[in-house]
Amino acid sequence: MGAVIGEVLPLAVGVAVSPIPIIAAILMLLSPRARVTGVGFLIGWVLGILVATTVFVSLSASFTEGTGEPVAAVGVAQLALGALLLLLAVRSWRGRPREGEEPAMPAWMGAIDRFTLPRALGFGFLMSAINPKNLVLCASAGLAIGAGTLAWMPSGTAGAAIAVFTVLAASTVAVPVIAYLVAADRMRGPLDSLRAWLAWNNAVIMAVLLLVIGVSMIGKGLGRF
Repeated sequence: MGAVIGEVLPLAVGVAVSPIPIIAAILMLLSPRARVTGVGFLIGWVLGILVATTVFVSLSASFTEGTGEPVAAVGVAQLALGALLLLLAVRSWRGRPREGEEPAMPAWMGAIDRFTLPRALGFGFLMSAINPKNLVLCASAGLAIGAGTLAWMPSGTAGAAIAVFTVLAASTVAVPVIAYLVAADRMRGPLDSLRAWLAWNNAVIMAVLLLVIGVSMIGKGLGRF
């Protein structure tokens, strides 16, 4: 299992340090319904990562021959995902704020104060399971877990690898939510400062991460041939 965890760890970090979901969680924690929407967003975020990754682990089973070994289709999928990550990296870099400009934030952030529990939960799920950047990372992790468990491990261990990936990927949203539940008054100032820093550096952080992970994914895809 260690080999698979080593393969998906960079992908989990890529999901974890994505600034926009962290900013969304912080804005909910600074909203009038902080506890309700913050917890709802966290639950949806975890479920989205879990579902998206599990789907691609299941799909990787179709990329096997009678021997149960991963075939070239896994490599092709990894090459395609790696190329997509590079395109997203270029897009993020080109979207970074210039000197003296304010960073552009999604329009939905203005509606967070009006979120209810179901809306926060659904929004968290959509951000993790359908957002293109996170979906590509979860898909890459699912293929890596599926191919790794088929090649190296008993079939029952895929669930443990998915759980580890999900916990690591969701950790940066979970930490501020849990910290707020424990010490709400002391967390408001630091959370607001973190939100501002993430908003300013969002594009650069994601561009560098997607570039590194995309190159790594292409290398792994080439290694399947």
